Amino acid sequence: MSSDLRYPIGEFTAAETISPADRSYWIDQLRALPGQVREAIQNFNDDQLNTPYRPGGWNVRQVVHHLADSHMNALLRIKLALTEEEPVIKPYEETLWAELPDSLIPPPEVSLKILDGIHARMVLLFKNFKESDWQRTYVHPVNGKTRLDRHLGLYTWHGRHHLAHITSLSRRMDW
Repeated sequence: MSSDLRYPIGEFTAAETISPADRSYWIDQLRALPGQVREAIQNFNDDQLNTPYRPGGWNVRQVVHHLADSHMNALLRIKLALTEEEPVIKPYEETLWAELPDSLIPPPEVSLKILDGIHARMVLLFKNFKESDWQRTYVHPVNGKTRLDRHLGLYTWHGRHHLAHITSLSRRMDW
C-alpha cells in the first residue's frame, strides 16, 4: 500500500506480455469487486458516505457512483473492440459526471446494482474470449491504442484503486 492518498495501491502498470494466468486472476478480481465495495460501505451512515477519501477528493458516495459510470464505459469499449476494427472511443468528463445529481444524491446501492450487472456481463464476455480477442484494440483519443487484455488489467486495477480509497479512509477514520 502506498502512502499517496490518490494512489493507495500505486498507479496501474502491466507487462507488455499478459499471460492467461494474469487474465484469469484479473477476471476473478473483477467478479469480486461489487461485493467487496458493498461490504466496505455496508455500515456507513450518510455522513461517512459524504466524507471525501482525501482532501479535495470525491466523497465515498461519488466514488461508488463513479465506479458504475466508469465500468459502464469499460463494458461499451469491450463490445466496440469486439465488433469493430479499432474503434475510436469517446472519453467522458469524469470530474463533471461526479458533480451531477445522480452521483451526489442516491444511495450507493443504486450503483452497486449496476456494478453487479456490468461485472457479470464483463466476466461472461472475458471468460468466452477466443485467444485472438485479447489482442483486439480500441483507440482512446488521448491515450492511444489499448488491447483488450490490457483493458482487463486496467479496469481490474481501477476497481481495486477505488476500493482502496474507501477502505483506507475507513482505516484512517477508525470506522
